[in-house]
Amino acid sequence: MIKKILIGLGLFLVASIFGVMYVKSLLLPVSNETTEIDFLIPKGSSVSLIGRNLEKEGLIKSALAFKFLVQVSNSQNKIQAGEFQLPKNLTLPQIVEKLKKGPTELWVTIPEGLRREEVVIKFATALNKDEDFIAEFLSLTKDKEGYLFPDTYLFPKAATTAQIVTKLTSTFNKRVVDVTREQLIMASMLERETFSDSEKPIVAGILYKRIKNEWPLQVDATLQYAKDSAKFTAVTTANKYWEPIFSLDKELNSLFNTYKHLGLPPSPIASPGLVSINASISPEESGYWYYIHDNDGKIHFARTLEEHNSNIQKYLN
Repeated sequence: MIKKILIGLGLFLVASIFGVMYVKSLLLPVSNETTEIDFLIPKGSSVSLIGRNLEKEGLIKSALAFKFLVQVSNSQNKIQAGEFQLPKNLTLPQIVEKLKKGPTELWVTIPEGLRREEVVIKFATALNKDEDFIAEFLSLTKDKEGYLFPDTYLFPKAATTAQIVTKLTSTFNKRVVDVTREQLIMASMLERETFSDSEKPIVAGILYKRIKNEWPLQVDATLQYAKDSAKFTAVTTANKYWEPIFSLDKELNSLFNTYKHLGLPPSPIASPGLVSINASISPEESGYWYYIHDNDGKIHFARTLEEHNSNIQKYLN
C-alpha cells in the first residue's frame, strides 16, 4: 500500500515537473530572430483573437498562454488597437509589455457629418497632437471642407499634418467619383439634416425643388454652421458645434444663412458619407415641399405649408 502511494507521489511529482517545464517553455521566445514584424490589432479585437493572431504570425507559442497571462496581469484594457512592430526573440511576458506600451500606429475614426474643426480634434486627441498641429491642419484644409473623407484610418503617432490631410483628401478622390461641387454641398447638408438613409433621397428632392423654384432652402444645419463659424475664433476640445438655433439666429449675416440667401451655401458644411453623396446625385422626386423631425428623430413630410404647420404643432409642441 505504502509502495503504491510512493509510486503515485513519484508520478505526480514527475508530471508536475514536466508540467512546469512545459508552461515555462510557452513563455520563451519563438526564435532568436530580431527582424521586426508588422502586427496589426483591429479595433474591437478580443484578447483571444489577439492571441490567435500572434500565434498565427509566429510571434508566440500559445494563444491560450497569452490569454492567461493577460488576464492574470489584468492587462485586458491596457492593450490598444493599432499597428505594432514585434520581433520573434521576445518572451511572452515581453510581448505583453510591448503591447501595453501602445502601438506605433493608431486607429482614428472620423464619422460622417463633422466639420473641419471637429475632424482635427479627433486626430489631435487620438495622436496626442498639440495646438500647433491644430492650427496647421485648419490652415491646410481651409478650402477642403467636405473633402476630408469620413472613414477609419491607421496613422503613425508621428504622422505630420500634411500626411494626414493628404490621406483624407486622397481617400475622398478614390472613393468619390463623378460628383459636382454642388452635389457635394447638397450631400453635406443631407448628412446634417437627416437621420436615416431612407429619407436622404426624398430630402434631396425637396431641397433641389426649392432651388429650382427660387425658394429659400431654410436648412437649419447651414445656419448652425454659420453661427458656429462666427462664434469660435480658436478650436479647443471644449468647443461645441451644431447647437440649436433660435429666431434671432436667422438674421445672421452670412452666405451660409439659407433663410436669407437663395440657393446653395458657398461650400460644404461637413464631411458627407457615400450614402448622402449618392442621394445628392440621385434625388427622389415627390409631392413634398417640407419636412421636420420630431423629438425621437422620426421625419414627417408635408405637401403644403398648412400641413407642415400642423406637423409642427403635432410633433414639436
